[in-house]
Amino acid sequence: MTTAAFGVHSEVGPLRKVIVHRPDMSLKRLTPTNNDKLLFDDILWVEHAQKEHDRFVTLMRERGVEVFYHQELLAQALEATPHAKRNAVEQAVTHLTVGPALVDAVREELSTWSGKDLATHLIGGLTKEEFDVRGFDTRSLVAASADPQQFVLPPLPNSLYQRDPAAWLYGGVSLNPMFWHARLLETMNQSTIYHNHPMFTGEDFSYWYPPSGDEADFDEEDFGKAALEGGDMMPIGNGTVVIGISERSTPQMIEHIALATFAAGAAERVIAVNVPKRRSYMHLDTVFTFLDVDKASAYLPFLETAVTHSLRPGDRDRTLDVRPERGFVDAVEDALAISRLDIIPTGGDDSQQAREQWDSGNNFFALEPGVVVGYHKNQFTNRKLRQHGVDVIEIEGFELGKGRGGTHCMTCPILREGI
Repeated sequence: MTTAAFGVHSEVGPLRKVIVHRPDMSLKRLTPTNNDKLLFDDILWVEHAQKEHDRFVTLMRERGVEVFYHQELLAQALEATPHAKRNAVEQAVTHLTVGPALVDAVREELSTWSGKDLATHLIGGLTKEEFDVRGFDTRSLVAASADPQQFVLPPLPNSLYQRDPAAWLYGGVSLNPMFWHARLLETMNQSTIYHNHPMFTGEDFSYWYPPSGDEADFDEEDFGKAALEGGDMMPIGNGTVVIGISERSTPQMIEHIALATFAAGAAERVIAVNVPKRRSYMHLDTVFTFLDVDKASAYLPFLETAVTHSLRPGDRDRTLDVRPERGFVDAVEDALAISRLDIIPTGGDDSQQAREQWDSGNNFFALEPGVVVGYHKNQFTNRKLRQHGVDVIEIEGFELGKGRGGTHCMTCPILREGI
């Protein structure tokens, strides 16, 4: 067992600590007119989603996993120092989000709020009515126009999927510059937690991105020119990281992560695999997840087109050696020094495979080798996994899955042992 407080050294080693986000106000803000903009395919019955999520948390805790809630960590971080609250407010309240005329007034008001109330609205959003912009309409067009339900601060419903904005690779964390504008503020909330929460301050870990680990490196105007999201990032063990080149993760950022982890000696190989840029795939973990040290679930049409390269340290400082691989599975087998990776394909006929892949049928989250959590509705795939000796613990995901994410997407492991 590892003695470090934090670090993720595999995809399937025993899970010790994880961060999740319970469905909240931000999901209640979804409507048929804004759900597409906020990257959801449908609106959720939030109370039922909370029940599904609570069951997920309970089963992890029953197995000895320490589970932390993102919103609670953010509230505690905001109360930790005056700087934390001031910086979080300044990051969220800018001339781009509230307009130049309202910046000072909104910042001044939010700085007086408790950490709990501020965290609620940094994630859940804040309407003009809730902030009460009356009295500002003679000096702010934002205040004078539109309706009371217009957002002063946008809701962040994708906070449900904690995998993406912050991802641990071995002894360090990457605070990711995400692809869609609707998710940029999620990473800023993560930055507030990692830089200010007493659980993290003073601990010895690296920041793979931003390079200095400094909160000041996040500038919303420059954010996202090159993108990276945690659903594409997998520390698979044996000094190797697998990263998908997807709709939401770019080769530029993969090179950066490779150089950062190589320079620190945290990794010695990055396997970069192309993931088709389409909504049904989104991230690598929607088409491929590890189940055991030598077992993985995969959507076969992805594997058929998975152009793969391995990145290793170059012959000079801060350079790379990039080489094509014969195939994705071959590269993974070689990196893990195993004779065969048992690929368990999505279950059912062609139509059912496509349906279950869409419903996160390849998005499993391992609690330990050979023990995974997935959605009950993916019956064909779950049955196949069990036939291959994998213990599948099922949770309902009828509401949770409407944002196109499964159990792997909803979790950010912060302490997981190697294999």
